[in-house]
Amino acid sequence: MANTHQPAKSGGATVAATVSEKAAVTKLSPVASSLVQGPNRVIAPVQMIGSQAIVRSLEELGVDDIFGLPGGAILPTYDPLMASEMNHVLVRHEQGAGHAAEGYAMVTGRVGVCIATSGPGATNLVTAIMDAHMDSVPLVAITGQVASGVIGTDAFQEADIVGITMPITKHSYLVTDPNDIPRVLAEAFHLASTGRPGPVLVDIAKDAQQGPMTFSWPPTIDLPGYHPVFRGHSKQLREAARLIASSKKPVLYVGGGVIKGHASAELLDLAELTNAPVVTTLMARGAFPDSHQQHVGMPGMHGAVSAVTALQQADLLITLGARFDDRVTGILASFAPGAKVIHADIDPAEISKNRTADVPIVGSVKEIIPDLSEAVRAEFAEAGSPDLTEWWAFLNNLRETYPLGWTEPDDGLTSPQKVIQRIGALTGPEGVYVAGVGQHQMWAAQFINYERPHSWLNSGGAGTMGYSVPAAMGAKVGNPDRVVWAIDGDGCFQMTNQELATCRINNIPIKVAVINNSSLGMVRQWQTLFYEGRYSNTDLNTGHATIRVPDFVKLAEAYDCVGLRCEREEDIDATIQKALEINDRPVVIDFVVSPNSMVWPMVPSGVSNDQIQVARNLTPQWEEED
Repeated sequence: MANTHQPAKSGGATVAATVSEKAAVTKLSPVASSLVQGPNRVIAPVQMIGSQAIVRSLEELGVDDIFGLPGGAILPTYDPLMASEMNHVLVRHEQGAGHAAEGYAMVTGRVGVCIATSGPGATNLVTAIMDAHMDSVPLVAITGQVASGVIGTDAFQEADIVGITMPITKHSYLVTDPNDIPRVLAEAFHLASTGRPGPVLVDIAKDAQQGPMTFSWPPTIDLPGYHPVFRGHSKQLREAARLIASSKKPVLYVGGGVIKGHASAELLDLAELTNAPVVTTLMARGAFPDSHQQHVGMPGMHGAVSAVTALQQADLLITLGARFDDRVTGILASFAPGAKVIHADIDPAEISKNRTADVPIVGSVKEIIPDLSEAVRAEFAEAGSPDLTEWWAFLNNLRETYPLGWTEPDDGLTSPQKVIQRIGALTGPEGVYVAGVGQHQMWAAQFINYERPHSWLNSGGAGTMGYSVPAAMGAKVGNPDRVVWAIDGDGCFQMTNQELATCRINNIPIKVAVINNSSLGMVRQWQTLFYEGRYSNTDLNTGHATIRVPDFVKLAEAYDCVGLRCEREEDIDATIQKALEINDRPVVIDFVVSPNSMVWPMVPSGVSNDQIQVARNLTPQWEEED
């Protein structure tokens, strides 16, 4: 726990209704009860102040780690936090706290917790909250707020953070009565972790933190109308099984919901039962082993030809925890034109939102997939299993004809794809890989072999540059025994690299691979392909070709981290191996790579997936893997 308390920011305000007290309250639900340290733990009423209630509630909810930055409006809570056994990680920027909480949640499956003060402290969390919203990450963000008496007066550092975050949270609370604190926090954790996971904001006025209250546990919760469905409807499951039994070209279209729902083992059983090809989206990498013969790749704008074509040619999409995102579908009207759709999702709002489902199934994939497998077994026993020989022959030919790979650069610089491939090969499937956003993100999704869930973290829906380093930091806190790589671009890295200080001081030895092409690579690729090579404001080193701005090795050393540089292909393995051997502090490797390397395959924006483009003269993906 950090013991340094420096008031960086103070105050803040918002205009919003307090938590509703009109509906009848109910006892803590079984799901919410499972969040506390012991479902039968009862604490008799005791007097304390609101800030003590915040800390005590978090302890009772089983929180071990918090990422935050103090300031005036949240300062009352930082005082009792000093005596708590919870580990508080003092970040250098509130956005880092939010992304760290996301990374923590992604690898542990638990709710990530971040904390900030009012005004700019709270608004600095907004990007991470939006990121968690887009990628369904369970997150509770606690913010301080100015005293309730000055809310709405444009007080110092006042911001309507409840109003600001309302569109990007499952729920946003403003607490002005200290007696509401235990209930609101219990509700927040329940909302964040059940149904479709997501972020919840709890904004607590300063006088509520300082005021007296009566604490007891467990609290009653008040969530009228919130009743997530977990079991799929039996009639829909039987109809889905009939479609699977009659399909000649089925595809299991697997989204990030399978990882959020911890349903990878159930997916493997269904896949092997049906013998259907499996595609895993960017958010689902690792949900199904890459090495499994039924895995045909990642679909989407930069997906494998075999995966993209499988979806386009399918007669049935068995869609599990996916949302028909535009990066997967391309032009929606031309996506999988001959396919019927089974769509299973915990969020009923996603079903038939983009693509009409022939068989909608609302519920948790953890419950739906085993029930579907049972229904499929019964259908196969009665009608026989379909013959997919021709379908597999077609897909296997695509895999052989269009393997993932890269074109070697002709400028004498190192291939970034090879760097990333070797990181994965030398680290292995037990590592955790956290990507920033851009070309390196796509290469990390393509050229590292993912064999297990929770090994791949990235910002999918929001595409947040700066995600990688703080998210890797949070992942390492949540999984301290695993090797955690932040695979970042030189553009992304410069947005949040201040968290290297947090990592060094808190003994969080992540490894950072900066894929340094001196440019905003993905934007530059689009300028190459669609703007006739007019590189407007994408060169990060313009006018300084002979110097390094910044010098990433010196930057790492300034943070008392280990800084390494690799400029030659023959040094890649040795440099990575050296980084793997250093575990007493963070390591930053400056991999100097070609700016001309591109991500292939590619479906250009605004066209059908049928127009997927590939590169020529590829080096096969796994040619040099150990």
